[in-house]
Amino acid sequence: MMDAPTTTKAAEDGDGPERPAGGGNGPRRPADGGNEPRIPTEASADAVLVRRTLAEIAPVADRVTSYFYALLFIGNPGLREMFPAAMDTQRDRLLKALLTAAEHMDDTPVLTAYLQNLGRGHRKYGTHSTHYPAVGEALIGALTRYATTTWDEETQAAWVRTYTTISQVMIDAAAEDERSAPAWWQAEVVSHDLRTPDIAVVTLRPDQPYSFLAGQYTTLETPWWPRIWRHYSFASAPRPDGLLSLHVKAVPAGWVSNALVHRARPGDVLRLGPPAGSMTVDHDTDTGLLCVGGGTGIAPIKALVEDVAEHGDRRPVDVFYGARNGHDLYDIDTMMRLQKTFPWLSVHPVTEEQGRLPEAVCRYGSWSERDAYLSGPLGMVRRGVDALRGAGVPAERIRHDFLAELAPVADDQPRSGACIARTPSMLPSR
Repeated sequence: MMDAPTTTKAAEDGDGPERPAGGGNGPRRPADGGNEPRIPTEASADAVLVRRTLAEIAPVADRVTSYFYALLFIGNPGLREMFPAAMDTQRDRLLKALLTAAEHMDDTPVLTAYLQNLGRGHRKYGTHSTHYPAVGEALIGALTRYATTTWDEETQAAWVRTYTTISQVMIDAAAEDERSAPAWWQAEVVSHDLRTPDIAVVTLRPDQPYSFLAGQYTTLETPWWPRIWRHYSFASAPRPDGLLSLHVKAVPAGWVSNALVHRARPGDVLRLGPPAGSMTVDHDTDTGLLCVGGGTGIAPIKALVEDVAEHGDRRPVDVFYGARNGHDLYDIDTMMRLQKTFPWLSVHPVTEEQGRLPEAVCRYGSWSERDAYLSGPLGMVRRGVDALRGAGVPAERIRHDFLAELAPVADDQPRSGACIARTPSMLPSR
């Protein structure tokens, strides 16, 4: 039972697994760059055993996950309807979720925040506390079959303890969230602005108040693809009228993104999960911001700029907005208007002719005194983290919300247009 976000949570929905849905702004991640796991010098005994098992099953991960779901559905046929009809994108989420949790087992603050977001986000699938034992049994069954070398009574006990802790954190978070928020919101499309042939700005009106912070993202389900949820970042700070704005790029084979760009019209009703993400501004400091947005990853960056302005800050903010060419800088006019309005804001358009976005940022000078925010395709964020670290930016000052994808054990997957952390899930990826 674990969930995950998409590339830029802002918009280019790769229609791959979704990321961790959650509610509210999780705590700042301690010195780990906001997403990369912080491995303690000495791992706990359970962490050692769990990671050893994961290392063994990694080469046969597809068979492990297939067997896991077979056990789960055979023993609990009623759960099958909670999952999308096509399970291919779901299968890799189990292992990715386990890898993420295992890498953070000894980092309690990060792991707890991660699991709490998952627990809250899973409410939208119809998940109940009674589902967790069935998932645990299927998980142990699959590991027992495929971890033939490392599996013994001690290892099984470690996995039982680990899964019990994981599930209880998620159950408690969901129960607490249920007292104050719905499992999902209905949201009507009130405007649909096609900026390019494959990018649309979609504005929604939720049926109930929807509280979020600039830099966060939501999960979204369309009526055309039931039980398939994708992540999109909010493209503005919270508005007085309560409307929500998303930037969506239609990508090849992207069911949800293509529906939102080419099919959605005013009057259509979508479903939203709770807000999630910690790529938010700390207004208790006056540290300057370095914001890097690639493609539709500019959406949450724009929201962060508005947030700084609304709080009356005068800290310096530099925004690097990257795209393949000038035509793909679909929101550059908005960003340049903001630059004219706020003297503390500098906007730097970057196209492929000027080189890769992260390297172009570093050529402008030293950013070691800034808080850095990265949003865009996963590959860009990875390169950005490496480039900024190489240029002397401390890891603890780099924010990006890619907890699962940038873990050392995670593999490269395309992401959507915001900077979001996908949290794979053993439960439905709707």
